Amino acid sequence: MSNRIPISVRGYKKLEEELARLKERRPAVIQAIREAREEGDLRENAAYEAARERQGMDEARIKYIESRLALYQVLDLNALSGDKAGFGATVEVEDAASGETRRFTILGPDEADPATGSISYLSPVGQALLGREAGDEVTVDVPRGRVTYELLSVTFEGAT
Repeated sequence: MSNRIPISVRGYKKLEEELARLKERRPAVIQAIREAREEGDLRENAAYEAARERQGMDEARIKYIESRLALYQVLDLNALSGDKAGFGATVEVEDAASGETRRFTILGPDEADPATGSISYLSPVGQALLGREAGDEVTVDVPRGRVTYELLSVTFEGAT
């Protein structure tokens, strides 16, 4: 299996922009550490601790993004199509028990955001749906228990 990670053009651009912002912020964080250090006793210096924590989080995120960039396979969502659920597909499912319908787009792990209607193809629901067509049923173990979804539709709507 390939170790390439699919990502949309938009997702890739967002990560590039985040990386640029983090790198631009470096001098300001270093300056905040320098100023806090000048205040004296570092053991009880909240400003120093906060600046050092920000620096550590920023540097970890920079390292993470940089390590992932070479692994991405950038895909144009507008060029994807098909009848089966896969990366870039927007699916509508119905919970067999409650009748509730949900709609989400299947994306990569670094751009999926359930709050905005997208899930990762690596998530339990994403994994269960991969390769399925409208009319198929899948049963998935989720945090709230086991749920059965009927796949109502699979569409490829491109970048939104």
